[in-house]
Amino acid sequence: MAGICIFLVALSWTCVSSAAQGTVRHYYIAAEDTLWDFAPSYPDNPMMGRPFNNSERIFVGGNGRDRIGHRYKKALYREYTDASFSSYKTRPQEWEHLGILGPVIRASVGDTIKVIFKNNTVDKTLTMHPHGLSYDKASEGSPYNDGTSGKDKLDDGVRPGETYTYTWDVPESAGPGPDDPDSIVWLYHSHTDEPADTNAGLIGTLIISRKDRAWPDGRPKDVDREFVTLFKIFDENASLYLRENMAAFAPEAEMDDEDFIESNLMHSMNGYVYDNLPGLVINQGEKVRWYVVALGTEVDLHSAHWHGNTVLSSGQRTDVIELMPASMKTVTMIADNPGEWMFHCHVDDHIKAGMMGRYIIRPGKTNH
Repeated sequence: MAGICIFLVALSWTCVSSAAQGTVRHYYIAAEDTLWDFAPSYPDNPMMGRPFNNSERIFVGGNGRDRIGHRYKKALYREYTDASFSSYKTRPQEWEHLGILGPVIRASVGDTIKVIFKNNTVDKTLTMHPHGLSYDKASEGSPYNDGTSGKDKLDDGVRPGETYTYTWDVPESAGPGPDDPDSIVWLYHSHTDEPADTNAGLIGTLIISRKDRAWPDGRPKDVDREFVTLFKIFDENASLYLRENMAAFAPEAEMDDEDFIESNLMHSMNGYVYDNLPGLVINQGEKVRWYVVALGTEVDLHSAHWHGNTVLSSGQRTDVIELMPASMKTVTMIADNPGEWMFHCHVDDHIKAGMMGRYIIRPGKTNH
């Protein structure tokens, strides 16, 4: 099978090989123990331009005794340049807004995705499970009594220090439908203990483009800019790392204390609270594709709202879209109204708890 290397706009090289009906795209992704900061601005609240008040401190404070605060040990997906897993792949500035999310995995209809996954955590057994794509039982990434055995069970749990290759195909059924734009979004996440794994931070997205409607690196041709936003209440009480976080940051906390439990519900966008989400910057007139996803519990019911501009969602004009757990929505905006605009969940409790950020449209010549 012949191979080619394509120079990407991210100023790095991705090697792909020609397949009978598309391209084989290789990704090198590791799960790693990480200390994550939900509010790097603490003690300041950038959305309000003042210090956090007493009620906000319930969620982001921490006192070294019975509250963990805004920094938690988690497990995140991180991308490497090759199978040696010796060098991180640099995340371009235009994608700094991904925050806690794993690397975007791209493909077009007809392609094959091969993810070489390494578990770099100290003691957690993990996987990668994709939504929407086609795979056999050896690449499902989820352990349950499915009647398989032997090699078909190796994908069910990758132990610390081990490496496994997942192979996912991209048939037409995984790509945009007749009423979709030229690219759509799917989730991927660890699925050994799905609630504990995802609350630990092991979540990412796949962007699938129409065949012949994407650039060689997989980016859709019909937009100038793309954003991915995850609306999720990270329930640190359900995380794989709860006991480790308690021992490190709140040794006097009691697991059944209601105030402690509440303080561990991090109402975030891409793992940030209270306008700490960086990088949502657009030039006036650009056509922007927003991939908006959600994951979580029965309280992860969100309504994503853009101030100042509207989007097209399934052919309808709106400035709010509804999200339920595991929702995956793709909308398109013509950024015609410059300014700094609030972007947030419209559920009252979620606003109070910090599920908010802003996007910026820089004034300039209109492109469309």
